[in-house]
Amino acid sequence: MNLLWKLFTAFFQIGLFSIGGGYAVIPNIQEQVVGKYSWISQKIFTDIITISQMTPGPLAVNTSTFVGIRIAGLPGAALATLGCVISGISLSVGLHCLFNRYKKSQYVTEVLKGLKSASLGLVVSAAASIMLLTFTGSSVFTAHPDIDLGAVLVFLGSMLILRRKKVGPVFLMSLTGLAGLFLYR
Repeated sequence: MNLLWKLFTAFFQIGLFSIGGGYAVIPNIQEQVVGKYSWISQKIFTDIITISQMTPGPLAVNTSTFVGIRIAGLPGAALATLGCVISGISLSVGLHCLFNRYKKSQYVTEVLKGLKSASLGLVVSAAASIMLLTFTGSSVFTAHPDIDLGAVLVFLGSMLILRRKKVGPVFLMSLTGLAGLFLYR
């Protein structure tokens, strides 16, 4: 029962402090589930983020569900997801009331500008962590990293295809999945 309570409270905090949503929430989730509680490894976390991006729904909700089920089965998935969602709903309703009341305030406008900047920084941090882990197998930068040339080539190839051919994400994911199948047998 203690583990279920920890899952709920950890994801309640994640939902509560996930300003910016989407990719901006990744460092917050990583700090809790990999760093603070050590429920999963960095590699498994990256796999969960990848799966969460491919499944329909918000990234934080999908991630909370996958982490919860991995840690404590269906009850863990339900409580982690509930914790993540309930705080977001409460915050959204409260902020909606606050912003409607003070929408003409210069202070509110400036606070929102600051939050947008912080969200961008979190997104860039998450992208850098995922790229570093993908290309080197570690989330820690070292002076002489062991670079996975195959991962770099798949990344660069997919960027080139996205820029030149304007293909859909499902096609590109299928293509890179096949490349991974042949590269990492």
